[in-house]
Amino acid sequence: MKQLFAASVIATMAGMALAGGALAQNTAAPAANQHASTPAIASPNVNNPGAPAAGANSFTRAQAKAHIEKAGYSNVSGLIKDKNGIWRGTANKDGHNVNVALDYQGNVVAR
Repeated sequence: MKQLFAASVIATMAGMALAGGALAQNTAAPAANQHASTPAIASPNVNNPGAPAAGANSFTRAQAKAHIEKAGYSNVSGLIKDKNGIWRGTANKDGHNVNVALDYQGNVVAR
C-alpha cells in the first residue's frame, strides 16, 4: 500500500512538472524582427527603401565612419548618433558636400 501511494505521489509530481514545462513553452516570445519589411541588416549594395530606419544602433563612431567610407564617401565628419539611433554627419562624394546618415541596418543615405 505504501509503495502504491509513493508511486502515485511520484507520478503526480512528474505530471505537474511536465505541465509546468508545457505552460512555459506555450507563452510565445515576440518575433525577433517585428517588421519583416525592415530587415536587421541591409542587403549588399541595396538600401532599405525606408532608410534610414530607426532602431537600436550598435555601430561605434569609428565603425559608422568606416561603413560610410566603404559606401564611397570621403571626409566623413561630425558624426553624431541621434535619438532614433541614426548616425548623422557630413561627407564628400563626387565632389559634393552632402549630409549622410547610417542606420542600424547599415544603410547609408545621403540627403
